[in-house]
Amino acid sequence: MLDCELFGLNPYWHHLTSLFIHVANTLLLFWILERMTGAVWASSFVAAAFAIHPLHVESVAWISERKDVLSGLFWMLTIAAYVRYAERPSVVRYLLVVLGLCAGLMAKPMVVTLPFVLLVLDYWPLARFSTPQGEPIKPVYQKSTAWRLIGEKIPLFVLIAVSCVVTYIVPKSHGVAASMEAVPLNSRIANALVSYVSYIWKMVYPHRLSVLYPLRQSEIPVWQAIGSLLVLAVVSAAVFYLGRKRRYLAVGWMWYVGTLVPVIGLVQVGLQAMADRYTYLPSVGIFIMIAWGVAELAARWRYRRFVLPVAAGLLLAGMLVCTRIQVQYWRNNGTLFGRALEVTENNYVMHNNYGVVLVEQVRFDEALIHFNEALRINPRDYDARKNKGLTLCDMGRFDEAVANLTEALRIRKDESELYGHLGFAYAQLGEHDAAAQCYNEALRVNPQDSKARNSLGRVFLAQGKFEEAITCFSEVLISRADWPDVYSNLGLAYAQLGDYASAVKNWTEAVELRPDSVDALNNLGWILAVTEDADLRNPDEAIKFAKRACELTGYIRVDFLDTLGVAYASSGSFPEAVKTAEKALELAESLEHKELMEEIRHRLDLYKVGQPYIESSSKQDTAQR
Repeated sequence: MLDCELFGLNPYWHHLTSLFIHVANTLLLFWILERMTGAVWASSFVAAAFAIHPLHVESVAWISERKDVLSGLFWMLTIAAYVRYAERPSVVRYLLVVLGLCAGLMAKPMVVTLPFVLLVLDYWPLARFSTPQGEPIKPVYQKSTAWRLIGEKIPLFVLIAVSCVVTYIVPKSHGVAASMEAVPLNSRIANALVSYVSYIWKMVYPHRLSVLYPLRQSEIPVWQAIGSLLVLAVVSAAVFYLGRKRRYLAVGWMWYVGTLVPVIGLVQVGLQAMADRYTYLPSVGIFIMIAWGVAELAARWRYRRFVLPVAAGLLLAGMLVCTRIQVQYWRNNGTLFGRALEVTENNYVMHNNYGVVLVEQVRFDEALIHFNEALRINPRDYDARKNKGLTLCDMGRFDEAVANLTEALRIRKDESELYGHLGFAYAQLGEHDAAAQCYNEALRVNPQDSKARNSLGRVFLAQGKFEEAITCFSEVLISRADWPDVYSNLGLAYAQLGDYASAVKNWTEAVELRPDSVDALNNLGWILAVTEDADLRNPDEAIKFAKRACELTGYIRVDFLDTLGVAYASSGSFPEAVKTAEKALELAESLEHKELMEEIRHRLDLYKVGQPYIESSSKQDTAQR
């Protein structure tokens, strides 16, 4: 909200804010590790890897994923406050820990694992447990019993319990979380096991990264799940065996495994099997294992002071190159979704998203290919079915559009907006009764749907039900008094009933709200020029409105030129009227608009003998043809 207040919707500054927060997280991570351990170089490597690893591009480059870097900031601040608390416990310092956790939970519920991480840090490097197994790396932290250390975190556990309940209930109530029935428990467990190993592999070899790794449409092969389970079991056993003396191994592993629990997919939320952004904080655990592990292995190697910095520099340089490449894919929607399609299979979500990009580029045929591919993979993909229907509307293939939009309604019922789109397709086919039924359904679902009510009014206009149309448009104005199109439509309805004063009033309101309302300008020009009502007739204003309509459309609309000719004649400017009418006639002939050609010829004959075109009240009509 603050970014929008300061920068509007300029993405540059939003990206810069996320980048600044990420840099702050990096510096805080270094400060925390160095303060706890005193190991400058190991802490530097962990912080540098955290800063530039390509897996973290998604969290920083995706503006709406600000919650990742923001929750990361409060995560680091909470640990920093806890380190100060561990040095000298006090109520004020503890409240700072609580405050940091609260802020982190409000930024992103994934922070629920933080109290457990604090307990892990009590084991190493703070060494706060009162056991004879070693001393703290920096003997400045207050030691205590295990039960007391757990007890002091009870308020933190209460906070995360509340957050867990809210996080679980709210998405389900809004239809965001996939139901337990939709993703069976055995599939979720298998996906979690495979994801744990896949994340580590992508940390080591960050290739084929995607904004979305889709859930598999079929079961994960048993051998993959079992193989992943064996890998995790072997690594865990080795880590905890070695971790008795090398506590950083156990802490790093528990940090990684524990912090991924909320997003590993046991409770499935969303359409992803895994996501790069989920590694933003968990990856720190693996980096700790690598940094301190390599430092210990090379502790007695005589060349370590030369080789280790060079090796670390090369490794970080490689990360930087990969990150630079990955950032390029986030340049725009096309490059991002296109890359996802290159590196994943059966990604119906990305096929749909890429199709939308192609629609925006008016590449309708190519877009249909991707919508069809999305529907091949997932025949019940509502978004792809709806977007295919809308694209077919854009292409003028309304019969096919009706079929697809109807199918979309079978997938997801009671979608007010979708009923509106279907009504539009029926209206373009001239099936006004069906269109009216769709708009009424849209209003049944959402009585506040102003677009549907306005569209229903337009159907009534087409059916000649002008009083019903006026009722619809008037009801729209109760909630949308600033909508120029409604005033324009209301003017048409009044004009058809012969209430030209009300028509002029509404068209004038439309033009005041939107000066480029060409239809309202043209209709005003026509009525003010041809009416026999002396109180309404105003040739000068008619010329002004008609000329403005022609200027806005580049003098290529036959009906607008015809109106301008009528306005000139109404003011007695017959040479201009003849010249304008001749141009209108020429355009009408090129378009083979025979009916309008005859009307213009009739009016042209009047202008040539110095007579304006005046319509009686019984014949008067608007120029919107």
